[in-house]
Formats: sequence, C-alpha cells, structure tokens
Amino acid sequence: MQPRNVSMSGVVDLAAVKAAAEAKQKAEQARAEAIRSGQNPDEVGPAGEGGASPLVINVDEAGFERDVLQRSSEVPVVIDFWAEWCEPCKQLGPLLERLTAEYAGRFILAKIDADANQALLQQFGVQGIPAVFAVIAGQALPLFQGAAPESQIRDVLNQLIQAAEERFGIVGAPVAAGAPGTQSDGGAEAGAGGADTAAPEPVGPYDALLAAAHDALDAGDLGGAIQAYRNVLSDDPANPEATLGLAQAELLQRVQHLDPQKVRADAAANPKDPAAQIAAADLDLVGGHVEDAFGRLVDTVRLTAGPDREAVRLRLLELFEVIGADDPRVVTARSALARVLF
Repeated sequence: MQPRNVSMSGVVDLAAVKAAAEAKQKAEQARAEAIRSGQNPDEVGPAGEGGASPLVINVDEAGFERDVLQRSSEVPVVIDFWAEWCEPCKQLGPLLERLTAEYAGRFILAKIDADANQALLQQFGVQGIPAVFAVIAGQALPLFQGAAPESQIRDVLNQLIQAAEERFGIVGAPVAAGAPGTQSDGGAEAGAGGADTAAPEPVGPYDALLAAAHDALDAGDLGGAIQAYRNVLSDDPANPEATLGLAQAELLQRVQHLDPQKVRADAAANPKDPAAQIAAADLDLVGGHVEDAFGRLVDTVRLTAGPDREAVRLRLLELFEVIGADDPRVVTARSALARVLF
C-alpha cells in the first residue's frame, strides 16, 4: 500500500542510488589500484577518465576559491603556508605530506607559497611561517604555527576531522588505508605504506538483502525496508546503497501520516518552531522540492539556538544523505549552513 499523501516524484530512485554507489565504488577501487601501482591516482577517474583532485596540491591566489573554498564543502582542506627560505617549513612540509597520505583522503593539503601570495597571508592574518590553517565549508580555522611535534599535529588533525563530520557532515572520501601519497608539483612523495598495500575488500555481497529492501519499499512496507537496510548496515556500516536507502525509507515513514495542508500552515505560522519546519522540509523533499527543503532548514538554523538549532541541523544532515553528498544542491546547502553557523 502506497503511503497516503506522499508524492514519489522527488524521491531518490533506488536504481539510480545503486548505480551511483557502484560507480563510486569503482572509482575508489581504481584510485586505490593506481596508488598501489605507483601511478598518480588523481589521473584516474570514473571509467578511466581524469579529473579527480590530488591529496597534496599547490595553491595560489588565482585558484584559491576553486581549489580550497569550493572543495572545502566536500572535504576538510589543511593549508600550509611556507617559503623556500624557511628552515622550519622544510621540516614541517614533508611531515604534513606524509600524514596527508596516511590519512588517505580524510583531508587534503593545500601548500601556499607565502612569498608569492601576500594577499592570502593578509586574508588569513598570518604573522609568521610555517603557519597551518584549515578550511571547512568555507570557514577558516587556525590550527598551529611553527614546526609542531608529530603527536600534536595528529591530535589537531583528528579533532579537525571529527569537527568536520559532526558539525557539517563533511567526511573525506578515503582511499586505500596506508597507501603511498600523491605528489605535489615539485614535492616529495609522501607515504607510510608500501606500494603493494592492498585495498580492503568490500564486505558482502548483500544483493539478496538489498533486493529485499527494494521490494519492501516498492510494496509500501517501510518498516520491512528499514529493517532490511539496517541488517546490511549492522554488518557493513559504510555500505553506500544501504545508507542512502535507509535514509529514504525513514523519510517516507516520517511523512506517511502527515496532513500536508496542516503541516504547511503550521510552518508558515511558526517560522522559529523546529518541529514545524522539519516536518515541512520532509514534505518538501518527498515532493521533489529539494532546494526548498534545504533552504527552509538553513533559515531555521539561522533563527534558532541551542537544542532547537542542533535538532534542525541534524535533520538537514539526514536529508543530505537522502540526496547524496555529491549532488550540487547538497554542496550549495552545506556552504549556506556553514555561513549561518559562524
């Protein structure tokens, strides 16, 4: 039985979800294989195409918005301000590159020549080099200055990754753990693992469970679909198809008994009521009005504070899962969320 008052026009097509998940998995496998073979993984994209970005990049003022600000909505960007004459920079730079490779896509490293990019130094308020900052969802954060001990740098990076995930839902796309790193222009190869480090084998397969979940969803058995997806995730928490399918099924379950007219009237009358706005955003998304759903919750985050704001922010992150992290509408909404949070 189809849920009452629910339009399926804007809901993610599970066949498309599966295709996207498979494409992403193939791309990650190709990247890992390129790393193991000593090839630059950033020359390998989906179906053998180029276009992926390196883990260690040289950035200047002209490319700052593209290479740092835009990419920071998808992965934390660590910035290393350095100069050729700076002896501590020569100690810190290789260490940061090695850690970048070791963290394998949890963040990327942007190296900025301080002498050649004075405007960026002023923009960040850099007083001395080496200086290390981070950018998450377009927001700059100072990390440390000088050639800090490796243990301290690891602590800072771990905190950065945790903050990016918890506050913005931004998680870098891991490549093979422990794989050798990429090489920036003129930079030394960074790597902690050997060239023959194998990529982890995917857990599964889960074709039968996923098929059962899809069939249950098509039949309107939302409880059955949710349980089937959870069964997959209990064994393989990172399974992309189950993650997206669960987010969709839970969304449909939330809206199946809602009265759309009442929900929208309540939302219009109570712009600061998180429950009213969350319910309306769920309906917006199910109806295919993705930008409206995201915009509504971003505005509600701006108007609220404390636990109310946190509840709205978390629901927005859940809706990002329904659409998918690579969707341009999600990228735009993440940036908007960052602007109202800071």
